[in-house]
Amino acid sequence: MTQWEQLQQLDSTYLQRVDELYSREVFPMDVRHYLAHWIESQDCILFQVLLENLDNQHSRFVQEGESFLLQRNFRRFKTTFQSYQEQPCYLASTIKWFLDKEREILGSAMLAEQVKMLQVQQNSMESENQRHIDKKIANLRSQVQEMEHYVKCLEEQQDEFDFKYKTHMMEGSVNVVVLCAGNTNEKEKNEEMKLLQELLNRLDASRKILLGKMGQFLDSAEELLNTLVGEELAEWRRRQQRACIGAPEIVCLNQLENWFTVEADCLFQLRKFLRKVEELFGKVTYEGDPFKPQKPILQKRVDSLLVTLLKSAFVVESQPTMPQGKGPQVLRTNVQFSVKTRLLVKVPELNHVMKVTVMIDRDAPQVKGYRRFNVLGNNSKALNMAECTSGGMVADFRHLTLKEQKCGGGGKGINDGSLSVTEELHIISFETMFEWLGLSVKLETSTLPVVIISNSSQQQSGWASVLWFNMLCSDPKNVAFFASSPVATWPQLAEMLSWQFLSTTKRGLKSDQLNMIAQKLFGKQQNYDNCKIPWAKFSKENVQNGSFSFWAWIDGILMLVKNYLENLWNDGCIMGFVSKVREKVLLRRKKQGTFLLRFSESCKDGAITFSWVEYSTEGVPNVRSVQPFTKVDLQQIPFSEILRNFQILVAENVPENPLKFLYPDTPKDEAFGKYYSQKSGGETLTNQLPIDY
Repeated sequence: MTQWEQLQQLDSTYLQRVDELYSREVFPMDVRHYLAHWIESQDCILFQVLLENLDNQHSRFVQEGESFLLQRNFRRFKTTFQSYQEQPCYLASTIKWFLDKEREILGSAMLAEQVKMLQVQQNSMESENQRHIDKKIANLRSQVQEMEHYVKCLEEQQDEFDFKYKTHMMEGSVNVVVLCAGNTNEKEKNEEMKLLQELLNRLDASRKILLGKMGQFLDSAEELLNTLVGEELAEWRRRQQRACIGAPEIVCLNQLENWFTVEADCLFQLRKFLRKVEELFGKVTYEGDPFKPQKPILQKRVDSLLVTLLKSAFVVESQPTMPQGKGPQVLRTNVQFSVKTRLLVKVPELNHVMKVTVMIDRDAPQVKGYRRFNVLGNNSKALNMAECTSGGMVADFRHLTLKEQKCGGGGKGINDGSLSVTEELHIISFETMFEWLGLSVKLETSTLPVVIISNSSQQQSGWASVLWFNMLCSDPKNVAFFASSPVATWPQLAEMLSWQFLSTTKRGLKSDQLNMIAQKLFGKQQNYDNCKIPWAKFSKENVQNGSFSFWAWIDGILMLVKNYLENLWNDGCIMGFVSKVREKVLLRRKKQGTFLLRFSESCKDGAITFSWVEYSTEGVPNVRSVQPFTKVDLQQIPFSEILRNFQILVAENVPENPLKFLYPDTPKDEAFGKYYSQKSGGETLTNQLPIDY
């Protein structure tokens, strides 16, 4: 298949880009279309051959009786191209430019399709759920269309009855005045009454059928609503909570928004049908009319479903985040942060109409010393469809700040309880009013709990609190979570730790790396799945033989990798988490000069070292190490250059680089060569570092 044929199979969005590309007269789309096979088979477009192909195509048009317009256009195209006779290379490069742009469009389409496949086929269960909901959505739409048709038929049926009934009543009044053959009039009157009764019976039956259809529709709508709110939205909230701490979750709201919007449209359609029912009831009613008792019940049900749907549809799409922070939900006083809300029911008529207001700690716990804050900046914004690429209704607050209130004594509030500042949780809330088509609903939503710090030194422990909460708490409003924090199992903690590396770089932690970390926390065990770690051991208590917490150690390594070692980490060059004992076991089995890279266990701010194996003249292996390199060292010289230029003095004080093979057996230059500087070498590190550290 030619490139041109591939382009023609794209959807309308990309075909429009093709149209825009060929709107230029310099290379007409007709020429590209009819000469596609020849153009794409040429390594270089030859000027005279191009003109010959134009002539040949023109001759085919003439022989096959193609339109006069095509024949005329190809003559004109040839004349246009002849103007490049003095610059044939320019014409060839122009055609090549068009082909390159086509490839860009194809690439964009393929990428979009891949992203779509990732979203739709996240896993087979999710795909099955989506198909199930789509089926419910289609059924709901079908029921609405059926009701719309039935309401029109019912209105025509009632008009027929109303007309004949009023005609009968008018004729009855005339017959009272005209005194003539009474028996004949009485017989006709009875026939007319019988016909009217039949019409009324049919009308009554039709009304009951319509009410039955409305009830069935509401049953379907309620079932769908329970699925959307109780399952899909709840699952999205959990995915978002996990994504906030680095989990590779898909949190796009477009699919949910589509479902919510369709159901809302269908429910508003039913409210429209119920207004028609009220209108029909006002024109014709009778004893036993089913409209009278049933219409209020149906009205109450549809309004209740709509209120529930709308209240659930107002969500926080992006949790509060400040620039240069470790992640969402850690905010600093007097530093701007952003947060985005979204209404999952799209109503274009309400674009820029609904005002969203921001507040904090609306339901603050009555705890002595609990800090209070004011939200500063533009804390009111309209939901609009311009700030969302998919056209959703969002209010994107980008310039909010928090300022701590002074307590009654004139100083700043201090939590007198057992919780630290970074364990004190706060919730930012949003309110707006939905008013449309006679329905008025107050909508409220809130963020996940945030930690509010006052200086950058608290970021590390603040982020630890966010990690712990999002990992373990399913109640997004539990601001007292750290008053009695639950323990985490090792599988939970291991997954979360791997997410930190995956989100900071492109590579998570492997099982052997996680096993080393587990051994550091729990000691050597056969299996760590049943091991548990309390909050204090994760973030507060010092590690064994250290003056820092477990999280401080992990976070220091994360920052070191992110700022100085990301490429090496992504390439898998850094084993990283391996104990000294395990290191010796691995290297003693390898050939001379095999080395590995591991993180120091004794440095709070993160450090990396390397160890290598060498053999004595008797063949006894000896594993040697150097003092770890900290960020201070790596700021001065890249780690790849350190490995490249490292030397020790061997026999007769001859300097030699002992590092030959990256574990298990990759030649050093093959592993790190692409990161070397262009110079042949740098400053050698001979006798500058403590050996056997």
